[in-house]
This record gives sequence, C-alpha cells and structure tokens, in this order.
Amino acid sequence: MKVKLAEISDQPLDVAAHSAAVRTPIAGADVTFCGVVRDHDHGRQVVELEYSGYPTASQVLREVAEEIAAEESVIAVAVSHRIGMLAVGDVALVASVTAAHRKQAFESCQRLVDEVKARLPIWKRQVFGDGSDEWVNCP
Repeated sequence: MKVKLAEISDQPLDVAAHSAAVRTPIAGADVTFCGVVRDHDHGRQVVELEYSGYPTASQVLREVAEEIAAEESVIAVAVSHRIGMLAVGDVALVASVTAAHRKQAFESCQRLVDEVKARLPIWKRQVFGDGSDEWVNCP
C-alpha cells in the first residue's frame, strides 16, 4: 500500500511521523511539506485560524493521496490536514512523498499539496488582531 497515512485530525500534526511513515530503503528522496499558520495576511495581523471540514473531507483526502501514490515514480505518500482552532506557528497541513530521486519527490509532493488545497472541502476562518474575522476559500 503506497498511501501510508491520509487523515483529517483535530489534534496537532506530527511532522516526523509523516516522514517516517513513507521512509524506505528503496527511496532516494523524502520530501515533506508543512503548511504553517503565519502571523499575517494581506498586511493584517492574524492571531489564529479555524479550519472546518465537510464530512467527506477524509474521503477526498484519501482519494487525492491515492491519485498521487498511483504515479509510477512515487514510492509512498502520507498527508494530513488539521481542523479546529490553530495558533500562529501551528502546522495545518503535512504532506510527505518518497521517490527514487529528488526531482520526482519534489514534483509529486507539490502536486499533492496543490490537489489537497484545490479539492479538500475544508474552509478557513482567519481571526485578526483587531478582533475581526473572515472566511477564506468558501464556496
């Protein structure tokens, strides 16, 4: 099974566990991406984010992971997205991919992240330093 981990979680994400899940002696490259809550957006101070997921989010995440894992050059995939309230510096998304060579691993990890961001039914509410908030990526 090439998909080692694909989950939506309301708990802090373990970056090292994602990398360890895909690591194997046959892989020459392990690329891990972390999406982290930053302290600003468009010139405004961000103090926290809230991620809310549609009930099918886990299924969609698994489908995306399986599509990337099906690529010939990919050895293994692990990906998770966090929901709930996150503080500045918290990890919201972890994606790890192993492949025989670094270029393949980097490209596949980028596709994984891009597809997750494009297709995952998770919405983000940004809370700003002035107490206001806004929803982002909402249909």
